[in-house]
Amino acid sequence: MRIRLLQGLALLATGLLAGAFGYGAANLVPTFNAVPLDMRLSFHAELMKMNGITMQATMAVSTLSSLTLAALTRGRARLIAGAAALLTFASFLITRFGNVPINGRIKEWARTSAPADHAEILRRWELFNNLRTLTAIAAFALLIILSLRQPLADRAAPHKQPQTPQPDTVRARLGR
Repeated sequence: MRIRLLQGLALLATGLLAGAFGYGAANLVPTFNAVPLDMRLSFHAELMKMNGITMQATMAVSTLSSLTLAALTRGRARLIAGAAALLTFASFLITRFGNVPINGRIKEWARTSAPADHAEILRRWELFNNLRTLTAIAAFALLIILSLRQPLADRAAPHKQPQTPQPDTVRARLGR
């Protein structure tokens, strides 16, 4: 039962992560590119204030729940859950070392003005955004595949599975 709940948490968190990044890539980025630069910079800077905590929390829950699921299962289930954990962690690393530094620059540009090479820097932000979106979607797809397979409880690590005594064993213990 705990493994099924953990699997549900991993699916929920990773689905939210993939959905948020997917929505951003499909809707926000094209909108950013369609409005005047000063509007984009102001909106982008404000959006990042809101996203900071929620997206980091979602990435952490996605990674930790998938990693825990990998630790509590075995065989192919362990490999799939572990790969999902690595992919969500990759989303975090791409965000932290790719998008976040550029977000800091965008925040500064919103207060002052964008440099001459701003278009190239914004293209690089979009590349990082696409990469983290793909890693999150791939992780979600792996967890969906895992959930469609044989129930995880059947593949739990042997030391984690509760053992139910068989009727003959109970009679033998009672001396009957």
